[in-house]
Amino acid sequence: MTASTTQATTRATRATRATRATRAARTQTAAVTTTADSSDATGPNQEPRRDAGQPGRPHQQHRAVDRPPRDLTAQIAYLTRAIRAPTIAAVWADLADQAREDGWSHEEYLAAVLARQVAAREANGTAIRTAGAHFPAVKTLEDFNLDHQPSLRRDVLAHLATCTFIPTAGNAILLGPPGVGKTHLAIGLGIKAVQAGHPVLFDTATGWVTRLRTAHDDGRLATELRRLHRYRLLVIDEIGYIPFDAQAANLFFQLISSRYEQGSLLATSNMPFSRWGEIFGGDDVVAAAMIDRLVHHAEVLTLTGDSYRTRNRRELLAKDPATPGRNI
Repeated sequence: MTASTTQATTRATRATRATRATRAARTQTAAVTTTADSSDATGPNQEPRRDAGQPGRPHQQHRAVDRPPRDLTAQIAYLTRAIRAPTIAAVWADLADQAREDGWSHEEYLAAVLARQVAAREANGTAIRTAGAHFPAVKTLEDFNLDHQPSLRRDVLAHLATCTFIPTAGNAILLGPPGVGKTHLAIGLGIKAVQAGHPVLFDTATGWVTRLRTAHDDGRLATELRRLHRYRLLVIDEIGYIPFDAQAANLFFQLISSRYEQGSLLATSNMPFSRWGEIFGGDDVVAAAMIDRLVHHAEVLTLTGDSYRTRNRRELLAKDPATPGRNI
């Protein structure tokens, strides 16, 4: 065999071996690719395949829709704590089940979850503001019997119930004899304001004077008046039941003056304006100055009739002649 023949045979043998090696590599590569694709399609517990052109971006995995993975549940729990949304943490899973059953869109599901959180937050806020208002009792406008006050202007009361007077620093004044429902209406309107998101503080006229006198004696009257500006509505009940001395009248005037066109007041009184001088130490000038500031931006409602308490007593005596105290 010549040298040239030997060299040709060697080259042919090498080419055959290279061809076989190439085919084997292609077969192995195809097998690996097939295994990876099968893992992506069926393996929720497998590592996701990475795209060659976009490193670090995993394929979306197909999961059982009715059983969120533990890591996703833990992530939602963490996120709801971070944004302080406990209601979302409590309802998202149940709403997700309902969304799948009813075929909600993503937007509908999101709106439902957020609506639950907002409703819970508003309810909690209303409860906190109601407690902070220090109402002596919870009385609503819906519980007030308007039939006992046929002369009461229902349109004005309905307007006040909208609380639109509060953002404009308007006032409301309820006048009438004892027992006709002034305090009930004042509390009811205060609750409407709380429900509308306004901070409210309630006290009797005597209670307000005591608060102001204590602040004055401690040298912090101006600070206390500024602090009260955080309340959008102050309710002053029972003006006129107890007359004030000159210092109390002056303190009361400062409260009214500090709220003028700055914050709303809701006041009740058993005295007509013409007799307010008797309430404030006989000083008609101070009384006139207070009335002027109160009524400038105010709705005034006058209630008439007999006291509910005495009316109920008379009705009870009429039904049961044996009731103790009938002859009192």
